[in-house]
Amino acid sequence: MTAIVGRLAMLAGAAVAAAAATPNGAAPSPRPDVLRVCADPNNMPFSDSAGQGFENRIASLIARDLHERVQYTWWAQRRGFVRNTLGAQRCDVVIGIIAGDEQLATTKPYYRSTYVFVTRRSSGLRFASMDDPRLRHVRIGIHVIGDDYNSLPPGVALAGRGIVRNVVGYSIYGNYAKASPPSELIAAVAQGKVDVAIAWGPLAGYYAARSRVPLEVSPVGNAMAGHGIPFSYAIAMGVRKGDTTLLGVLQRELDRRRAAIRRILRDYHVPLGDEDGAGAQASIGSERPRGAVAPHTASGAGGTTP
Repeated sequence: MTAIVGRLAMLAGAAVAAAAATPNGAAPSPRPDVLRVCADPNNMPFSDSAGQGFENRIASLIARDLHERVQYTWWAQRRGFVRNTLGAQRCDVVIGIIAGDEQLATTKPYYRSTYVFVTRRSSGLRFASMDDPRLRHVRIGIHVIGDDYNSLPPGVALAGRGIVRNVVGYSIYGNYAKASPPSELIAAVAQGKVDVAIAWGPLAGYYAARSRVPLEVSPVGNAMAGHGIPFSYAIAMGVRKGDTTLLGVLQRELDRRRAAIRRILRDYHVPLGDEDGAGAQASIGSERPRGAVAPHTASGAGGTTP
């Protein structure tokens, strides 16, 4: 799913290898007819080993245009993801990374999304702002890193408003033996364990649309959410620094296939904003506050520390 200020740092946690690039772990030689993608095999709606995520579909779209096939290096997106995949020469591109991530060379953003509120439709609750006074009186579910409730943007924003006792934390890592562990937060809303969840938009939109219990999804309206914390992020593709050839190829494909990629994102119910980020923080390179990490994106649970 990168620490804000100084740099957005990859969330703490043990790197878990889902599959190695080769049996002995050695980096394979690049092949001209292959698009080598670094991805998580259990990170829906972004990617999975069955190729069902929207990043899988985008990778296939680009590879087809290039007359190549997609070859995946599977690695759980936790601490060490970039180092053990792209950095180890096992693969060449990360399909979803926060724009401007300093470890990689990134394309221009190809979509922007935001944190959202998720509620049960039957509850009649609907939120648009972190300053809604009703947030002090309902059970709020958020993603957390270990026992730290104040590392992801919702936790920081709530704590800064003195909203703490009614907050329920769900691990961003969860049980990796289960499908898409972070989705437990959205399930908690449907099951009535919490009244509202504040979650990263692509994850929330996808699982809310699949819920048997009707759920409402609404964006966090104030993009900086107080305390200088961005709730909206621009997402790009990333390659190794210096790989200008592949970066240029990917950028041309993103420009040419913009409409098709937007359709894929909408198919997965990804809440979309303006990629240019007008009026909101666009990338890691922008001024950013201390004390929070970026959302759970395809680059990992948040951020990109090696």
